[in-house]
Amino acid sequence: MKRKLVATIGVAGMMVGVAACGNDGGSDSGKSGGDKTLTVWVMDGSAPEAWIAEVNKEFEAKHKGVKVKVETQQWNGIQEKVTTALSEDTPPDVLELGNTQTAGYAVTGGLADLTDSKADLGYDGWNKGMVASAELDGQLYSAPWYAANRVVIYDKAAYAKAGVQPPKTRDEWIAGLEKIKKSDSKIQPIYLPGQSWYVYAGFVWDEGGDLAVKDGDKWKGSLATPEAEAAINFYKELQSFSTAPKDKDEATPQQSTDIVPKGGVASWIGLGWEAGGAIDAITKAGGKADFGYFPVPGKTADKPGSVFFGGSNLAIAERSKNKDLAKEWLALAAGKDHMAKYAQATEGGLLPNNDAAQFKPPAGSFAEAMAQAAPVGKITPVTPGWANVETAPNPIKDYMTKVLKGTDPKKAGEEADKVITERVNQE
Repeated sequence: MKRKLVATIGVAGMMVGVAACGNDGGSDSGKSGGDKTLTVWVMDGSAPEAWIAEVNKEFEAKHKGVKVKVETQQWNGIQEKVTTALSEDTPPDVLELGNTQTAGYAVTGGLADLTDSKADLGYDGWNKGMVASAELDGQLYSAPWYAANRVVIYDKAAYAKAGVQPPKTRDEWIAGLEKIKKSDSKIQPIYLPGQSWYVYAGFVWDEGGDLAVKDGDKWKGSLATPEAEAAINFYKELQSFSTAPKDKDEATPQQSTDIVPKGGVASWIGLGWEAGGAIDAITKAGGKADFGYFPVPGKTADKPGSVFFGGSNLAIAERSKNKDLAKEWLALAAGKDHMAKYAQATEGGLLPNNDAAQFKPPAGSFAEAMAQAAPVGKITPVTPGWANVETAPNPIKDYMTKVLKGTDPKKAGEEADKVITERVNQE
């Protein structure tokens, strides 16, 4: 992920840097005074202090003379820093990578191939939606670590006034928004900007489509398809209940702190840190937030709607001088036992890589709704060129705005596909 994750409400204070971390400089892996140092890079906000201390204590107890040096990194500028580190002779041994960034590093040869270590790492137990980001062309280059996804956040008072219960299907969702609209003309049934493309991606996946698909050895955009059209039509129906701009995303303005705290919003779709941000802003303004949460509804009641998994993976540098030790540390940290403790340490606010390790969050919490959607979580197309697609101006965002303003979905899709195809095949 590209931002610091504070996915659970109330755990922001716990998700801090590791007290024993060194500076943010390069690794000194290898021999040091006769002992070995295993250097691990984690991102700010990812590793609860007590959790990583326990992992390292257990690891060091098994490997006398080996010390684990954890260095906390900042997301700002991390891609350039990782690129440089992986090209040097003394890179960090283990490093955290955003799940959408992993393929880009793998294709350069900077990451160790872990395919032969699948069994040791616990591959068979990993969440299938998270695994996709760790692989490229059938080879494994990292272990999924954690993820988070969006849920629907709603104002309990507004829903109660309209007599609406959290829906299980898309039809129930729309029917509920209709009731809210009729109950109070001054409130938006849902705040949904026109360019919330991660939300739209989930609808495309629900229809059996994708944003881009493999075409021989290349990739091509796939918005000019019946699946993408069905998805944007549903998005358009949802967006009709909102007064949000059709040419902006959820961060422009920031929905959680600039829109929701002002009132007049019955529901919105967001991440845990956004829910926490809205609660803080409302509290500071002298109000009291009373939110409820439910997974994005699916087409049928048997499973929720698909959601984008934002998260991180743990990889090993190809030039690491301690690959075997790094693999053992990775197997320990990403293993079921410690992932269960990780889920507990984050109070269920971050999803562990193994569904069996999921912490049972409190009933009615954001974490509970997020966990309910975890089995249908997915990521964007896994290819090094995907990062080019997200570069502004994002063609998916432009496509969405055009359709919402009246352009034929097929025509808008064909225009977007040309840009996606060109960009996605650039590495």
